[in-house]
Amino acid sequence: MGEEKTSYFSFGMRLFKRNEKFLIEKNSVESSFQNYLVAMGHNLEEDTKEEPNPLKIEFESEIKREVKKFTNRKFDNIVFLAGAGASVVSKKSNATEKTEDNKNDIDSDCGKTVNMIAENINTKLNEESDLYSLEELAEKAHYKNKVIDKNESKLSEDFDLEDFLSGVIHFEPYIDDKEEKYIATKKRVLEIIKENTSYSYDGKKFKHEGILNILTERIEAPSKLSVITTNYDTVFEDAAANQNYTVFDGFKFLAKPKFDSDMFNWNLVKEVSDIKTRELEYNKRVFNLIKLHGSLTWKRDEEGEIVRVLNGEKVEADDTVMIFPSSDKYAQSYQEPYFDLFTKFQELLKRKNTLLITAGFSFSDNHIFRMISQAVKNNKELALLVTDYDIDQPNNKNWQELLNLSKDYHQVAFLKATMNDNLGTYLGDHNDN
Repeated sequence: MGEEKTSYFSFGMRLFKRNEKFLIEKNSVESSFQNYLVAMGHNLEEDTKEEPNPLKIEFESEIKREVKKFTNRKFDNIVFLAGAGASVVSKKSNATEKTEDNKNDIDSDCGKTVNMIAENINTKLNEESDLYSLEELAEKAHYKNKVIDKNESKLSEDFDLEDFLSGVIHFEPYIDDKEEKYIATKKRVLEIIKENTSYSYDGKKFKHEGILNILTERIEAPSKLSVITTNYDTVFEDAAANQNYTVFDGFKFLAKPKFDSDMFNWNLVKEVSDIKTRELEYNKRVFNLIKLHGSLTWKRDEEGEIVRVLNGEKVEADDTVMIFPSSDKYAQSYQEPYFDLFTKFQELLKRKNTLLITAGFSFSDNHIFRMISQAVKNNKELALLVTDYDIDQPNNKNWQELLNLSKDYHQVAFLKATMNDNLGTYLGDHNDN
């Protein structure tokens, strides 16, 4: 047996490639194009000068053809799951290339990684003298991991924002009523998280409109695309508005939109003027938007109703309907409205002839990962395409479990691509040759 290898696009650990010119070493996915050039006998320095590079165009066209074989079957149901990485925009022309200091390649005006948000919390708390610093708050909440690396004067690699915030929230009931500084600091942390997940939509940077157009075109009525996201931001809503989509997000179409999960089951139709057939025409520019962890624009009103705010109304952190990063996410998912949202997602995964595409989702949320992995095992008509800038994640046990499912010949494929760079290119128009 030779050394195990994988491809830039792999399915069931069986390579789609027709010959070995596209094979790459398992731990060198980041340099796949360079490896391809070497395998084909090209000179890296001389043969990559021309722009646009014909060799890279050939390489990407081959990947696109192989992705098409996996995704362009006639699926009755298409589900698109967008994680935190789907809102991240790289400054580089190729967002799939890893660097030593990846955070410096991210456009901070757009989505941020969890580590970037944690660093921003640390910076802002240090600037506000009437609040505890991050290190002081951690000490108050008896957070056991190191917060600050004294030698580097930055956040420690051991700091975990989710575990930290869980500890702060859990310890709050034991704080003396007079300890207003603790409560104020916790509230400020939540506000900073909100600030870091709220940003202006830029259709030139975000590629969500293209993805919506590609996927909705493949749906045949009365089915409609379902977009699932763990993000709080309104990028999908903004992209939909730019492209004249009607979004079914679980809220009634009222002056004061109230949450009603039954809205996901509705569609947009009109009667065709033929008395004999009473035929209905379905509007194709619609999709379901299921925000599993809540949204920046959701809040509880005075009557306790969950409503969506309009016209940029500010929502205080305490009123926001959001599952903030913490190890309690699983328990909170059983509360309203999250239980209804997760139930809908689970129901979609059980449907026959379904394609699930994930983008920028690391599978670190165990409760979501379990739903997906069980669906892959039990629903033989579910095909899963996992896309990310890094499709080799040896330290991610959930990711490795998905790889094992692909080795067992379940319909699981991995594509090295990012939402805001080349995913739309690889998915392409379903009429492309």
